[in-house]
Amino acid sequence: MRVLVPAETRPGECRVAVVPESAGRLAAMGLEVLVESGAGRHVFASDDDYRAVGATIVPKDGIRAAFESVEAVVTVRPLEPRIAALVKAGAITLSFLQPVADLDTVRELRDRGATALSFDLLPRISRAQSMDALTSQALCTGYRAVLMAAEQSTKFFPMFMTAAGTITPAKVVVLGVGVAGLQAIATARRLGAVVSANDVRASSAAEVQSMGAKFISLDVEAEGSGGYARELGEDRAARQRELLAPHIAEADAVITTAAIPGRPAPLLVTAAMVAAMKPGSVLVDLAAESGGNVEGSRPGETVDVNGVKIIGGKDVASALPVHASKLYGQNVVNLFALFSKEGQIAPDLEDEVIAGCAVVFNGEVRNEAARAALGEAPTGEGA
Repeated sequence: MRVLVPAETRPGECRVAVVPESAGRLAAMGLEVLVESGAGRHVFASDDDYRAVGATIVPKDGIRAAFESVEAVVTVRPLEPRIAALVKAGAITLSFLQPVADLDTVRELRDRGATALSFDLLPRISRAQSMDALTSQALCTGYRAVLMAAEQSTKFFPMFMTAAGTITPAKVVVLGVGVAGLQAIATARRLGAVVSANDVRASSAAEVQSMGAKFISLDVEAEGSGGYARELGEDRAARQRELLAPHIAEADAVITTAAIPGRPAPLLVTAAMVAAMKPGSVLVDLAAESGGNVEGSRPGETVDVNGVKIIGGKDVASALPVHASKLYGQNVVNLFALFSKEGQIAPDLEDEVIAGCAVVFNGEVRNEAARAALGEAPTGEGA
C-alpha cells in the first residue's frame, strides 16, 4: 500500500512529516512511500535523499493524482478542506487534526468515506509513548521558548562574578509542567537561571524538584485523567492568579505552557499582573494559538506593555524543523507499525490507541466533540 508525504502548505510551517530516515523504515515495512518533490527542503532533505531510501518522488504537477490514489496521507498540519476532498474512500490521513477547530476538514473526510487519525488525541498510555507526537513536539517548544525569552531579555540568565561586580542570575517562572514545561525548566537551568514552577497537578511537584527548580505551592489543584490537568472553576482560577501574582511580579522571565485538551487555554497571567512586572521582563506564551495563558498575547507577535514584552508562540516547534521532523517522523513510523503488516494497512478500532485517536473511521465521525459540532447524535444513539 502507498503512503503519501506531501509538502506542508500552512505558511510558516517548516517541518515535514517523514524525513528520509523514517521513509526508509516505512519502506522496510513493505509500504510504498511517495514524497512530494521539495517536501523536505526546510530540513535539508533533498529528493535524492528520499530516493536513496526507496521512496518515489512525486512532481508537484502530479500531487493531485497522488492524493486521489494512495491509501494513506501523512502530514504535520491537517489537510486543508480542498485537499481533504481529494482523498479516496477508505484512505487514512494522519496529522495533528483538531476535531472542532478543523471541522471543515473533518466534514470532507467524512463525506469521502475516509479515516482520520489525530496525534492530538493519541491516548497517553505506556504502550503509546513511542507514538506520542504531542510529547515529542512539546520537547521542542519548551526548549525553544527559553531561547526566545533569553534573546529578548535585557539581562543575563546566568550569574557572573566580575571585577566590576556580581551579576545575579535571572529569575524564571514556568507555569504548566508537562513535557514543554519540564524542558523549559531544564533549559533555563542550563543557562544558569534560578527557576521556579507551578502546575495544578499535585504530582508535578516532585518532577519540578527533580529538575533542580523550586515548586510554587498554591494549594490549588486540578488533577485530570490521562496525565492532563483539568479546568479550574472560575473562583479557583481567580484564586490561582491571585496567589501567582507576587511570583510573576518578581520574575525576569515567565514561560507559560498550560493547556487543556479540547478547551481554550486557561488564563494564568492577567493584564494587571503584567503591569506589575519590572520593565525589561519577558513573557513567552506557548498557549497563544489556543487562546493564551497571558492576557494580551497574540500568536506570532511580540507585544510591548510598558517595557514588558509578551511573546506569543506560533509554530514554535517549526523553528527547530530538523529535529522536530526527525522526532515526528519516528512517531509516524511507530504508529504505522501498530496497524501495518506485510505492506498492508488495517487500523483496528478494537485497539484502544486507534479508537482514541480516530476522529473519523471509514466515513463515520467517532469523536464526540466533532459529532456535536456537525449536529450529529452522540455515538451509539444514532446518527
